[in-house]
Amino acid sequence: MTTTRFAPSPTGYLHIGNLRTALFNYLIARKAGGTFILRIDDTDPERSRPEYVDAIREDLTWLGLTWDREETQSARLDRYEAAADKLRDASRLYEAFETPVELDLKRKKQLNMGKPPVYDRSALKLSEDERAALKTERSGHWRFLLDHERITWTDGILGDLSIDAASVSDPVLIRGDGQMLYTLASVVDDVEMGVTHVVRGSDHVTNTATQIQIIAALGGQAPDFAHHSLLTGPQGEGLSKRLGTLSLRDLRAEGVEPMAVVSLMARLGSSDPVELHGSMDEVIEGFDPGRFGAAPTKFDRDDLGPLTAKYLHGLPVDDVAMDLTEAGVPQDQATQFWDTIRENVETRRDIASWWALIRDGATPVIEDEDRDFVAEAMTLLPEAPWDATSWSTWTGAVKEATGRKGRGLFMPLRKALTGQSQGPDMGRLMPFLRRPKL
Repeated sequence: MTTTRFAPSPTGYLHIGNLRTALFNYLIARKAGGTFILRIDDTDPERSRPEYVDAIREDLTWLGLTWDREETQSARLDRYEAAADKLRDASRLYEAFETPVELDLKRKKQLNMGKPPVYDRSALKLSEDERAALKTERSGHWRFLLDHERITWTDGILGDLSIDAASVSDPVLIRGDGQMLYTLASVVDDVEMGVTHVVRGSDHVTNTATQIQIIAALGGQAPDFAHHSLLTGPQGEGLSKRLGTLSLRDLRAEGVEPMAVVSLMARLGSSDPVELHGSMDEVIEGFDPGRFGAAPTKFDRDDLGPLTAKYLHGLPVDDVAMDLTEAGVPQDQATQFWDTIRENVETRRDIASWWALIRDGATPVIEDEDRDFVAEAMTLLPEAPWDATSWSTWTGAVKEATGRKGRGLFMPLRKALTGQSQGPDMGRLMPFLRRPKL
């Protein structure tokens, strides 16, 4: 069975880049009728926060990315210890004692000599006495001993990949303070949870190469890997400084619709055009990771606005019933009101704004050059309540009396009744309106 996972660290709020990884894994699992696991990577006790775990659940639920089961890595530390012992017994895990400063100096020296900054494995050359002496001074960290051979795999997005393990430092799996790092925990979980497909960002390609060797050393079978391109801003700039404004909770607070987000991210960077979908089933059916490319993918927050508006324009009244009720729209007017304003809402919050205009009345907007014209028009305005014919009847009478026509006729009257230069068809809106106080 196809099994995928999304493994966020609860050290902050999910952002649009996290979503890309979560969505791809979710869609692969759902399209295959498989299992999607939410795996909380909380092995860093200092930075992990329960409120971020709650926020992750809220964001995924808002987007419709339901998970079949949830796992917590902090509850599996014994499994990682067992795996570490197995690697030690196989002479694939060794203890090293360099401090961060010492490692940085080594890297700088190698670079100055024109060599790649790869760990020199000097820890393997230590005598027992040297090792014992270092242990009295500092805690050691544990590195995985890579086989210096070429690591190859067929990536689901990038195609055939090959990395020479000799060009990569032996990865640290356990820190000096005993914390199990992502590389080991992820591998153990993927093996023991039967994960068959892993999709993540292209910045993890080198990690994948080392993890393939770790999986083999543990006697597991490597999943199918796919690495999607990284997101940039609309001008190709990095998103790292903008992620605070691109958190999913911020987008939700701004009124962006989840289906707009999902529709955009399920196509962005692929050879298929972005297309607004009406349901998650449609997104799942049309998803194909093989149609995505390796080039950096430009993400523009402004693209979500038109998609949100288009999605709302197509909703039946039942799908906005709660929003109408919260705005105070009487139930017997809800359908007619929604049909009147639906093409003029950009977010659900606009529903309340339009009803407030109707409930409280508008503040007229009248240009100086239109004051005499509007004053004369108001003498011809029929008495309320108005119906669907009132607008055409009134504007016809005003046109005959003043000789105005076209925009010069309709715009000042719209602004006088609604206080706005744009909005729903006035023939449909006018039955809801109050006579303005001029």
